[in-house]
Amino acid sequence: MNFPKLRIGDLLANVPIIQGGMGIGVSLSGLASAVANQGGVGVIATAGIGVLGFDKDTGYVEASIKVLREEIRKTKGILGVNIMVALTNFADMVETSIAEGVDLIVSGAGLPLDLPKYLKDGVKTKLVPIVSSAKAARIICKRWLSRFNRLPDAFVVEGPLAGGHLGFSVEEQDDPRYALEKIVPEVVEAVSVFERENGVQIPVIAAGGIYTGADILEFIKLGAAGVQMGTRFVATHECDANIEFKKAYINAKEEDIIIIESPVGLPGRAIKNDFIKSIQSGEKKPFKCPYHCITSCNCTDSPYCIAMALANARKGKLKAGFAFAGKNAYRVDQILSVKELMESLAEEFDKASNQSDG
Repeated sequence: MNFPKLRIGDLLANVPIIQGGMGIGVSLSGLASAVANQGGVGVIATAGIGVLGFDKDTGYVEASIKVLREEIRKTKGILGVNIMVALTNFADMVETSIAEGVDLIVSGAGLPLDLPKYLKDGVKTKLVPIVSSAKAARIICKRWLSRFNRLPDAFVVEGPLAGGHLGFSVEEQDDPRYALEKIVPEVVEAVSVFERENGVQIPVIAAGGIYTGADILEFIKLGAAGVQMGTRFVATHECDANIEFKKAYINAKEEDIIIIESPVGLPGRAIKNDFIKSIQSGEKKPFKCPYHCITSCNCTDSPYCIAMALANARKGKLKAGFAFAGKNAYRVDQILSVKELMESLAEEFDKASNQSDG
């Protein structure tokens, strides 16, 4: 038994794994190419990507387009681009990705209700919304059908164990009603109605807290066509973040993985460190907002700039920032190559398959 393939329209990935988009430069062409090279779907994240090319001569908006274009052109294999609805430059990122011919756009942090309007005739880019409930999936399907006469090419269903900004309140984190094992079958059922009525296939991808090959098998048995994994890919040689960022995962204990209140108005899961402790004790980090990257960010009253904090961490400056991470980040104990990680996931998947068959 080996991994089933993941089909999204006319795209066929040999491995049913989409690498999660991790912003401010954690997942760029280096990681995306490595994942795609192993048969999965590599993903470049656009959140804060302009920070990487920002200087006094190049503004944030221009830098975002320039860096994204460069990263897309460096990537080989099946490529997705993760674009948060909450980005102030959402339209620029979508238009750049489509113009560069990316295979799919993965979009969450809000409902991408108008995403199809950017597609022109003949464009093959697949559109994959991220949702956290069957209700959200139904809303998107109905809106896209009525306004654009099309449906999503796939859905990513993200549960409350994911890293970074979350679509769940703090109270919902440990509520079994919102567990990924519960919401994946609900979304599969909701989407199946639109599949039958319109004669299409809309694969559902499970995301958030998936760690082993056995986890992948579990969600495929629950009706998912594949999974999205972010945390596991941080501790790889090919991840685009600094080695100190990766070590934060390796050194983290279970109690270090916490929920913080982000300046953008959402809860976020991160690895506790001295920077976070200082914020929690009421300290402010004075800043001028050079980016205005998230529409919901209250930069005038924020105790710190989250884009700066995440960018610093990505560069290994953990005293001036922190790392976002999934619930299971504390289980990471070594840095592997993407190839080694994929092979170990396949072995775990096969072992779990054989046990369940036996």
